[in-house]
Amino acid sequence: MAELAIVNGGLVTPAASSPEAGTVLIENGRIEAIVAPGEPVTADRTIDAEGMLVLPGAIDIHFHCRAPSFPERGDFASESRAAAAGGVTTLFEMPISDPCAATTAVWQNRAALAARDAYVNIGLYGAPGLLDRNEVEGMAEAGAIAFKLFTTRELKGREAEFRGLSTDDAADIFQALELVKATGLRCVFHAEDQSLLDLFDTRQRDAEGPDYLRHRRSRPAVAEAAAAAQVIALAEWLEVPIHLAHVSSAATVEILRQARARGAPVSAETCPHYLLFTEEVLERVGPYGKINPPIRGAEDCEALWQALDDGLIEVVATDHAPFTAPEKEAAWGNILDAPPGHPGVELLLPLMMHQALSGRLELARVVDLISARPAQLFDLPGKGALRVGADADIALYDPRPRVTIDRRRGVSRAAECNRLYDGMEIQGEVAATLVGGTVVYQAGEVIGQAGDGTVVRPRRRKQGRVTG
Repeated sequence: MAELAIVNGGLVTPAASSPEAGTVLIENGRIEAIVAPGEPVTADRTIDAEGMLVLPGAIDIHFHCRAPSFPERGDFASESRAAAAGGVTTLFEMPISDPCAATTAVWQNRAALAARDAYVNIGLYGAPGLLDRNEVEGMAEAGAIAFKLFTTRELKGREAEFRGLSTDDAADIFQALELVKATGLRCVFHAEDQSLLDLFDTRQRDAEGPDYLRHRRSRPAVAEAAAAAQVIALAEWLEVPIHLAHVSSAATVEILRQARARGAPVSAETCPHYLLFTEEVLERVGPYGKINPPIRGAEDCEALWQALDDGLIEVVATDHAPFTAPEKEAAWGNILDAPPGHPGVELLLPLMMHQALSGRLELARVVDLISARPAQLFDLPGKGALRVGADADIALYDPRPRVTIDRRRGVSRAAECNRLYDGMEIQGEVAATLVGGTVVYQAGEVIGQAGDGTVVRPRRRKQGRVTG
């Protein structure tokens, strides 16, 4: 007898061209069996998913909550609750905190906090920029999901959050990649060229024109493309896999296209805000829509969609970065100094499912972009798929209702800052979320508990062998 059976739903997998009817049986946190509809089953509990789509839970590989810093913006509890409400069952938290997760001790402290507070699974990045072999290897041994580097300076006033995470020196990036290569893990890059950012920011300080246009002009596509080309060149030389975070421009897509044609070891992601908006939206939302890199033009949006269609961009993630409404509100008319970031974790699955239900993407492609491929890239074999033996991280999606996104109903502590998607109409909604077979969200309510999630770690590969 199974602990739980999900019956009457349509199962969505990357391999199937359309949902397939079936019953999912769950035991001890894993999928024990998938059986044909109507086949007799016995289970302690049953969830009737009639009319719903049964999906592997989404994996958001680009997420910030900064715990234990700035709890007024969000923490592992509040923001993982938001993830649960959005069908996201695993989050990869970036190293930005105070202090930055650039040492094994800080990383372990954050992991303990995540294990205590999280409603969904958490993977934690480490920052390798201190160039300390013992610390990089220590974080990898402790279970770091991957490493992260910014190709920019530490932010003024936020040095402690970025120490070990930011460097604009190519030799330092090279040395960091050497250390990461030895761990068998992947390095993720926020790629923008600091010297170009300095140049264009200075020019925009005195430029004429609407304030909302200054942000894109202060961080033009050439800054992203130049930094992306540099880190790809370093990765090719060292033969170490890297990942480009939040690709936002046609120029970077072209750099990526050429690199992949050469066989460069690089993968990439983009985010819903780059796919769904152009910079004109900032006239309406102002500093609430300031994100680094910036939302750009229609030609960039089109190039990103084409890159998704071509399989060049393999992941869609949110870059969920909560701030408070007063912090954003204070920057009206001064967008260059506004804090950069927007909440989005609870909308990743609904926004992408809307693209499928409206015909823009295949359902199987959505599962690949936000579940299967993230698990494959970061070596989590038990995640991202509906198959026997996989972890029972599952989202039930009801495609029938037409829903208007309302920031006042958001679960994130930063929900008031959700000005990009507020008022948008989408098709369907998350009906339930299961993490390791435990129902953490159902019928509009988070019903899980802190600690329902676990800190996930990848298999580690050195010289082609699984080592942990």
